[in-house]
Amino acid sequence: QVQLVESGGGLVQAGGSLRLSCAASGLIFSRYAMGWFRQAPGKERELVATIRWSGGSTYYADSVKGRFTITRDNAKNKVYVQMNSLKPQDPAVYYCAARYVTRSPGEYDYWGQGTQLTVSS
Repeated sequence: QVQLVESGGGLVQAGGSLRLSCAASGLIFSRYAMGWFRQAPGKERELVATIRWSGGSTYYADSVKGRFTITRDNAKNKVYVQMNSLKPQDPAVYYCAARYVTRSPGEYDYWGQGTQLTVSS
């Protein structure tokens, strides 16, 4: 079955950096666009970044643009998000998700269990 497993979350100081990873299995990874989402307590889940199946096109929410970088390694079935200049508004549970190449934006097929990011000031 399909599994998306996030890792790399933890506690980091404001202004610091962290890289989250998401390992995918049970699917043909290169046929899926990948996204990173986050959800803070009491808030709706928000899209953070996406990357096309080829890695050639990316999207970032305004709140993370210039600070976060999404990449993927199709040979390893992994997607990453490098988070720099972390701010007090970044803490959340971060989820990766997979969207089949023919799906409409926003229609994600699979989700990971999430990894927690905490930022200390």
